[in-house]
Amino acid sequence: MKYICLGYIQPGKFENLSESERNAMLDECFTYDDELRSNGHFAAGEALQPANTAMTLYWKNGKVAVSDGPYAETKEQLGGILVLEARDLNHAIQLISQHPGVKMGPFEIRPVADLNAMIKESEQRRGKNTPR
Repeated sequence: MKYICLGYIQPGKFENLSESERNAMLDECFTYDDELRSNGHFAAGEALQPANTAMTLYWKNGKVAVSDGPYAETKEQLGGILVLEARDLNHAIQLISQHPGVKMGPFEIRPVADLNAMIKESEQRRGKNTPR
């Protein structure tokens, strides 16, 4: 089963480390990512640029509105995502609890929703006969 792991970090926490501390943290994280990959658990992952580069889209007054920055005003900002392949939630927790990135901020773990049945039903409603 796939799990999305959202890694959060306080703005400036990584940047305020010395260069050697940043390099050590990155090396630890990438080494563990390699371990996850070699064991078939790392499905995908991406780091995100800082929160000040974000744009938020939302529905307001019958149309899409856009604002600068992240949606949530929180102490930590979303720093990256990792798509993990694990047996169950406990296995996902076990795998992420060993990730060095946890030292930089919390990780939120959520199971991936399987939308295949909803997509198929929608295709039928819309008159599409495309197999999935």
